[in-house]
Amino acid sequence: MYNTHHSFHIPVMGTGFTIDAPLKVARFGISSVISIVDDMLIDRIRRHYAKQHGRPDAAIPASHPDARAARITTYLDLVHDLLEEQMAAIKALPFAAGNEKTAYFEMLPDSAALKQRYLQYLSMEEGAEKQTLDAQLTAAMRAGHIDCNIMTKLDPPAYDTQGQMRPPEFSDAKAALRGFALSKVRASIVMSAGINPSLYGYLESFPDFYRLGDEPPKKGVILKVSDFRSSMVQGRFLGKKGIEVREFRIESGLNCGGHAFAANGYLLGPILQEFRDSREQFPEMFEPLITTYFEKKGKAYPASGLNRRIPVTAQGGIGNFGEVRRLMEYYGMDATGWASPFLLVPEVTAVDDDTRQQLMEAREEDLYLSDVSPLGVAFNNLRNSGTHRWTEARIRAGKPGSPCPKGYLALNTEFTEKPICTASMQYQKIKLASIGYDSPPPIDTEDARVQAIYEKSCICDQLGNGALIQLGMSRREMPVSVCPGPNIAYFNKLYSLREMVDHIYGRGESLVPAERPHFFVKDMLMTIEFFGKRAAKLTAGDEKSFNILVEFRQNVKDGIEYYRTFVGNTPFPGENLESLKEALPDHEARLESIWDATLKRLGQPHTASSPA
Repeated sequence: MYNTHHSFHIPVMGTGFTIDAPLKVARFGISSVISIVDDMLIDRIRRHYAKQHGRPDAAIPASHPDARAARITTYLDLVHDLLEEQMAAIKALPFAAGNEKTAYFEMLPDSAALKQRYLQYLSMEEGAEKQTLDAQLTAAMRAGHIDCNIMTKLDPPAYDTQGQMRPPEFSDAKAALRGFALSKVRASIVMSAGINPSLYGYLESFPDFYRLGDEPPKKGVILKVSDFRSSMVQGRFLGKKGIEVREFRIESGLNCGGHAFAANGYLLGPILQEFRDSREQFPEMFEPLITTYFEKKGKAYPASGLNRRIPVTAQGGIGNFGEVRRLMEYYGMDATGWASPFLLVPEVTAVDDDTRQQLMEAREEDLYLSDVSPLGVAFNNLRNSGTHRWTEARIRAGKPGSPCPKGYLALNTEFTEKPICTASMQYQKIKLASIGYDSPPPIDTEDARVQAIYEKSCICDQLGNGALIQLGMSRREMPVSVCPGPNIAYFNKLYSLREMVDHIYGRGESLVPAERPHFFVKDMLMTIEFFGKRAAKLTAGDEKSFNILVEFRQNVKDGIEYYRTFVGNTPFPGENLESLKEALPDHEARLESIWDATLKRLGQPHTASSPA
């Protein structure tokens, strides 16, 4: 499905943690995803690698007429060219113990046809037949993809040096898409965080997203989705533009890294079940829309694109091979995504040593769902991270907020015509004054309004600092923001790439303890905790929010009922299905306790199933 031989990928992590991952793993056939939010960071990383490899390394200045897109295109082109050189070099190697060519084949999943042919090669006597197979194996080696991620809603307008708003195509997301679309890479753009109609419509501007004759599109669109309905809405929208969905990438809305999006109480198991039951309907859902688009353009949609099987993958909190087998063999997923555990693999991710040490030592209580993001979306966080300490130090010094050096999350217009960031010094000063504070109150104030202001962090800049420090481009003292999923609590040391790949494919001893709860348990627990936070904010008379919570609660209850039947399945080896069975009564009781307390607090005389 990936045009590679692996059955997992490495999703995007922050703005910097996977920024150079393709240069580290793609030559082994492993696909990974680069964030293209921070073009300033991207340009610095490009200059680093360009200088290292003797390429032109001049900066692309802000005065460039299309600086954001140009920085992204130029970096992706460099990664593409360097990867081609890497592949040529690895293919030229002989099959010899300890070299990268041998590592390429040894890391393949045992079920891969190419791995079986390699094992056959190892058992053969020297001779012409073995030499022929040697050449065939080499020719079959494929690089992993240089995929890129865009948070679709992160699309503020761009302004010129005189402060004038630029045309719509220069908005952040559209410029990033243009940077990807004009690059050499044959890969996919991963659209996350929901639908953005104007961004999706902008795809029409680039021929690489369309079939040319019987050739599939040079560039694909992967939709990261949290439920089946979302996939249908977005898939149909793209279909009307003639765009094929290359892959649906299901992610646990909460049991993941980075920003967290609860799927209105839908639990991961039932979501996977709906995809399993309905995915065969994809061709009839999307193809008529695509063919109609082509007809309107006076073209015939190629027959090679009809009845196409759209791959579906899953990610978010997966911890061992038993859970991988559940996803692939029971739910029919085509592959899985593994993110946070790779933060502890120096061969793969760009993370500074101090942060990596914190991640190794992190336990469940150190990982939490926070409100630090200026986007107003829940954000998976690590307690006492570098950015947390930096933010607190500024508050203690009477200078709360960030200087906002990049402004990628400048979206608030509460006090200004031009959007500003809620983590910025400018916003926090104005906001504090609006609630009666002429000077910043102390950090330990009991005023909840102040604490809500102080909590916001400069994640758009500081999520990239770990990469700069690790590559020797910035000082170690720079604040580092990190956004691991809670699953990292069960990984407690540094790992090699080979160790992590073997763990994913169930080879050798598991890297996580056998008693680690099933990832469905964590997804359910986090969903109920999220429900509790929303219920705590509910005020009397807010009927709309009340009804949303009624639906949320019912969806969780339906998911728990699904799991009551599901736990009767035979567990795969290493899959702690018993932990899910044991968790159901306590989690359901917790859900009902939250709801009963909420009704009592609001003085509601009615039940959730029949709101007054």
